[in-house]
Amino acid sequence: MPAAYFDVDGTLVGGNLLPPTLMYLANQASPLDSAWRVARLFADAPRLAAEELKDRRLFNERLFWHFRGMTDDRLRSLAGDVYNEQVKPKLFRGVRSLVNRCQDAGMRVVLVTGSLDITMEPLRRDLGADACIANRLEIKDHLATGRLLRPVVAGPYKSRLIVEDAERHGDDLAACHAYSDSYSDVPMLSVVGHPYCINPDRRLAQLAQAYDWPIIDIQSGP
Repeated sequence: MPAAYFDVDGTLVGGNLLPPTLMYLANQASPLDSAWRVARLFADAPRLAAEELKDRRLFNERLFWHFRGMTDDRLRSLAGDVYNEQVKPKLFRGVRSLVNRCQDAGMRVVLVTGSLDITMEPLRRDLGADACIANRLEIKDHLATGRLLRPVVAGPYKSRLIVEDAERHGDDLAACHAYSDSYSDVPMLSVVGHPYCINPDRRLAQLAQAYDWPIIDIQSGP
């Protein structure tokens, strides 16, 4: 069966990676540890902003470096709360209807996101999606090293991950769908036969008009 590939942040959910990250950092076992981690994130904000403009992969790697030293037990115990407080309330109104339409059409639903797998797994279950391609923290001796396992899910590399996923499942990419809000995801949209733009940024909206890619409004959907 063909697949429907969904970016998450800005496409299905309002906001970005920072609020969930901040919640993880601010809820460590030690209040002093939490305060130190939050302060370090804010001090790193200018560099993060510069790297987000330059390269999404560098941004993701720099952002999740702040998880260094967290225990895997602590991360997993927080993941459900992070989802319920920082992700679920920001789901756009028409998300479930759109996902259901893809499923009713016999499509596999796959989330493709730079967010962490531990945060996205509750979303996958909530939406009834078939799979989630997300970033994963490297864990050694039950502690996060601050590094991401390869491959890093970001920017143009998403397109390669989609191609590989389709090949593993014997899907025809020409029959697959992809959904995103960002111009940085043009490679992801370009590898499928049916690209869709949701809440597109200015550059993606211009490209959608040029290539006649459908633009979907799910903020005011059913």
